[in-house]
Amino acid sequence: MKRYLPIFFSCIVLQLFAQQTIRLEQAKFKQGDHATWKELNVADTAWAKINTGSTWEQQGYADYDGFAWYRFHFFLPAAMKQKSLWKDSLRVYLNKVDDNEETYINGNLIGKTEGWNIVREYHIAANSPFLKWDGENVLAVRVFDGGGGGGMYGGPVFISMMDLIDGISLKFVSSAKEGNILIQNAISKKVAGSIQAKVVDPETNKTITTLHQAITLNAGSDYVLPVIQNLRKKLVVIASFTESKSGKSIKITNTTPYILTPPTALTPRINGASVFGVRPGAPIQYKIAATGSKPLQYGAERLPKELALDPTTGIISGKLDQPGDYRIKLLVTNSKGKAERIFTIKVGNLLALTPPMGWNSWNCWGLSVSAAKVKSSAQALIDKGLIDHGWSYINIDDGWESETRNADGSIVANDKFPDMKGLGDWLHNKGLKFGIYSSPGTRTCGGYLGSYMHEINDATTYAQWGIDYLKYDWCSYRSIAKKDTSLAIHQKPYAIMRDALLKQNRDMVYSLCQYGMKNVWEWGDQVNGNCWRTTDDINDSWESLRSIGFSQTIQHNYTKPGRWSDPDMLVVGQLGWGENLHETKLNPDEQYTHISLWSLLAAPLLIGCDISKMDDFTVSLLSNDEVIAVNQDALGKEAKQVIANKLYQVWMKPLEDGTYAIGLFNLSNQYQQIRIKWSDIGLNSTIMKVHDLWQQIDLGSFTNSFNSKVAPHGVTFIKVKP
Repeated sequence: MKRYLPIFFSCIVLQLFAQQTIRLEQAKFKQGDHATWKELNVADTAWAKINTGSTWEQQGYADYDGFAWYRFHFFLPAAMKQKSLWKDSLRVYLNKVDDNEETYINGNLIGKTEGWNIVREYHIAANSPFLKWDGENVLAVRVFDGGGGGGMYGGPVFISMMDLIDGISLKFVSSAKEGNILIQNAISKKVAGSIQAKVVDPETNKTITTLHQAITLNAGSDYVLPVIQNLRKKLVVIASFTESKSGKSIKITNTTPYILTPPTALTPRINGASVFGVRPGAPIQYKIAATGSKPLQYGAERLPKELALDPTTGIISGKLDQPGDYRIKLLVTNSKGKAERIFTIKVGNLLALTPPMGWNSWNCWGLSVSAAKVKSSAQALIDKGLIDHGWSYINIDDGWESETRNADGSIVANDKFPDMKGLGDWLHNKGLKFGIYSSPGTRTCGGYLGSYMHEINDATTYAQWGIDYLKYDWCSYRSIAKKDTSLAIHQKPYAIMRDALLKQNRDMVYSLCQYGMKNVWEWGDQVNGNCWRTTDDINDSWESLRSIGFSQTIQHNYTKPGRWSDPDMLVVGQLGWGENLHETKLNPDEQYTHISLWSLLAAPLLIGCDISKMDDFTVSLLSNDEVIAVNQDALGKEAKQVIANKLYQVWMKPLEDGTYAIGLFNLSNQYQQIRIKWSDIGLNSTIMKVHDLWQQIDLGSFTNSFNSKVAPHGVTFIKVKP
C-alpha cells in the first residue's frame, strides 16, 4: 500500500495548507471484533468501505448488533502543526456513534464514550510519541451497537490542530430573573478578543439591547457579561466572540428560558393521580403528592383498617386482599390551610391506572449509571420538590448487570450496585418506587446479561429486591427470532415474562420496549403490558421530537387506564447518554411543546436528565400541576389529532370532568396565528370558557372560535368547557 502514498496524499496536503483540516469521509469497515484491529499495520485492504454520514444499516450492511471497526488511513503533515497559532493539541472529531465507542490512533487509546447521539471529540498532545508527523497514521474506531441502527453517523470525521478560538466557549446562563453571557477560556494561554451581543424580541423582531466589549481572558479564566436584567418574557440572545490574532469567531443564539408556571402556593394542594391500582394481596406503597408550606400533616378518612398512613411522610402502606374500589378522603394541612381530595384504590388486575411518572437513568448516564448516581437523582427529585407533584418512579436502565449469574441461575448486580435490596429499601423509605431494566434476549442493548431462559429467576429476584417497574427491551432477541417476523414471535418473550411477573406477590409495572414493532399498541394488553414503546429512541432535537410526537395518530384507539402508549422519555434538562452531559438542544418553546404533547398523549412521563443539575426553568416545566393533571386524568383517554396541516396541528383530549384539553402547536419557523372553530373540532357549544394551563389563568369566554399567536415550534395549551 505504501507505494501509492506520494500520489494519494499529495492531494490531501494541498488541501491542508488551505484548510489545516484532514477530512475523513470514508473508512475501511468490518463487523466483528479483534484486539489487533486497532494497530497501525493491520491488513485491511480487503475490508469493506463505509462512509460516516449514516449508520451501517442505512448503507446496505446487514441488520447487525455487536462490535464493528472503522479504520481511517491518513497522512499527518508537519506543516499543519507549524502553521497553527497554537501548536499544543490535535483534535479528533468523530461526529456521532451508535451506541458506544473506543478510539485509537496507531494502536493507542485516545478516548472512549458510552451512549448514542453524543458528539465525540478528543484532544491529544501534538507531541504524543505515537503520532507520525509527515507519515501515515491510522485512526481506528471500535463500535458496539446494542440494537437498532449502528455505527458512525452524522457527517465526516476530521482531524485538525486546535486553534486559540477552540479553547473559548460561549454560553447563555440564566436564573429565574436574569440572563448573562459566560465566556470561558479552557486553554493554558491568554486569549484576547471582543464580545458582541444583542437581545431581540422574536415576536416583533426588534432589537432591545446591543453590547460590544473588548476583553482579555487569562489561562483558565472566565468572564460574565450581563445582558438581561429582568427575564420576564421570551427573548433571543445572539452573541459572538472574535479572537484577535486569527480573526476567527464563535457564535451562539439562545432563546431565553421564560417561565410560565406560577410559583407554588403556600397553602396545601393535593396533586398527582386520583386513582391507584393494585392486585389483591400485593404490598401497597403510595406517597400522597402534596405541595404547600412545610411541614405538612397528612390524614385520611375512610382508610381501610388493613392500611396505615404515616402522618408526617404521607406514605400509605399495607395490603388489601379483597377486590373492589376503596374511596378514601385524603387530607393535607399546614399553618396556611387545609386541602382534601377523594382518592380511589382499585384492587383488581390492573396496575398503572394513570401513566407512570418518574425518572430513568438512560438519557443522562447511559451505561455509566451507578447506585450513587441513582441516589443522587432520587434525592434531587425530593429536594427540588418534584415528588410533591407526583413524580415517583426511580428507574435504573441498562448497565447494572453482572457479567455472570449465580450458580442457581439468579441475576446479580455488578460492582456499581453493591446492594440492590438496600437501594430499594432506601427509595421506598423516601416514598419513591424502584424500577429496573432487562431484555428478553441473551444480552441487553448495552451488551449486559439479558433474561433469556431465566425469566422466572429474574422476576423472583426483582420481587426480592423490591422492584416496582420493569422495562423489558427487545434488543438481542432478534438473534433468537432470526428470520421469523410473525406476530407470535414478537409476543412470545413478553408473554413469558408476563407469566413470571404474575407469579410474584409484588406488583411490577410492565413496560414493553420494542419500538412499536407489529403495532404493539394492538396487542400489548394481551401480554399484560402496562405501557409499550411505539417509536425508536428519541433525542433532544426538534426533528426527533416532531417526528415521534406528532406521529402518534392512531394509538388513541387502544389507550385506556393501565394500557399506555409510550413515545419515549423526556429530553429536557442536562442529557448525555453517558458521562458527557449537555443542555438539551430543544429551545424553550420546543420544551413546552414536548411536555404539553406528552401530557395530551397520556404518555408515561419519565425524566431523562440529571435532576441534581436542573435549573429553575426545567423545574418549572415539570412542576405545573395543571399540565400534569391532563396527563394523569383518570378517564385515561389519549388525545386525537383534530387539525393537521404543514404549518400547525391541534390535538384534543377529553377529561374526566367533562372538559377538554387542547394543544395548538406551531410546526413552522415563524409566529403563527392559529384559529380554531369549536364546531370544526367536534365541540357542540357555541360559547366555551378557556383556561390557559401553563399560566394557570382564565382567558375568558369565546364565541364560535378561539385564536392564539403561537411561537415557532411552540404551543398554546388550554382547557375548555361550555
